[in-house]
Amino acid sequence: MSTAPTHSELHPDLHPGSHPTDDALVRRLVAGQFPQWAGLPVARFASGGTVNAMYRLGGDMVVRLPLVRGGAEDLSLEREWLPRLASLLPTPVPEVLGAGEPAEGFPWEWSVYRWLAGENPEAGALSEPRLLAGDLAAFVGEMRGLTLADAPSAYRGGPVASLDRSTRAAIEELRGIPEEGVDCDAALAAWEEALRAPVWGGPPVWLHADLMPGNLLVDGGRLSSVIDFGCMGVGDPACDLFPAWNLLPADAREVFRDALGVDDATWIRGRGRTLSQAVIALPHYRKTNPAMAGNARHVIRAVLGES
Repeated sequence: MSTAPTHSELHPDLHPGSHPTDDALVRRLVAGQFPQWAGLPVARFASGGTVNAMYRLGGDMVVRLPLVRGGAEDLSLEREWLPRLASLLPTPVPEVLGAGEPAEGFPWEWSVYRWLAGENPEAGALSEPRLLAGDLAAFVGEMRGLTLADAPSAYRGGPVASLDRSTRAAIEELRGIPEEGVDCDAALAAWEEALRAPVWGGPPVWLHADLMPGNLLVDGGRLSSVIDFGCMGVGDPACDLFPAWNLLPADAREVFRDALGVDDATWIRGRGRTLSQAVIALPHYRKTNPAMAGNARHVIRAVLGES
C-alpha cells in the first residue's frame, strides 16, 4: 500500500473548493517540470483520506496533489521540515524528491515523494499489537525529544477547550442519528472529563499530530513508516496519543502508555481529543467515506468502553 503522506485522497464531494485531478493532469505536470520522469506510468492510488489525491509514478514514486488550499500549505510544511526530521526519527518518513509548482491549470504546489512500502493497519486486525504499540511509543517519544528551533505550532496542538464548541455540536448532531447507536450522554461525560483535566504545564513538544491508521504503515505487524506530516509542530503531548484508541486493543494500549510514561491528566486529555475527532468525523463522513466513519465508530466504542 502507499505511502506518500495521506491527509490523503479527497472524495471530491466532501469539500467545497476542491480541484479536480486525473491521470492526464499528472502526466502533464510531471512532463513539464520533471522531464526526467516523463513517460513513466501514472495511476491513481485510492485511499480513505480527505485532503489530497495520490498517483503512483513509475514503480518507486508517488505524486501528491492537494485538492484544497490547506493541503498545499501542508506540502510547504513538509518540504521544510521532513529533511530535518528524517535522520532524527526511528521510523522512515516520506522523502520529497520533487517540489512541483502551479501549472496546467492546477493552482497549488504539489510534490513527488519516494514510494514507501507497507499496509495501513486496521483496528481489530493487528497481527502484533503489543509490538506495534512499542514501535508507536518509540516514534512518539523520539518526536517529543526533538529540540529543533523555530518549530511551528502543531495543527492540533492547542488546549482541549479550543475544541469544546465543535465537539458538543457534533455530539448533539449524533443524538439526531439514532441508527449510529452512540451513547451521547456517555460521550458528553467523557468529553467533560477531558475539559476538567489539568492543562499541559510543560514546554510544548514536537508532535506528528495526526497519527491516524491511514498515516501509519506496517510490515509484518510492525511499524514500517509514518506518513503525512502536514499537521506537525509543537504543542500538548496529549495530541499524539491518538493510536491508543483509534488503533490499539486495550492490552496494547497499556503497553503504549507505559512505554511513554503518560500521566493521568495527559491520558485523559488524549482520550478526549481522540473522542472529539471521532464524534466530529462520524456525522460528516458516515455516508461518504467508509474508512473515516468506520474508524470514528471504533474510537467511540474504545473511549466509552474505557471511561
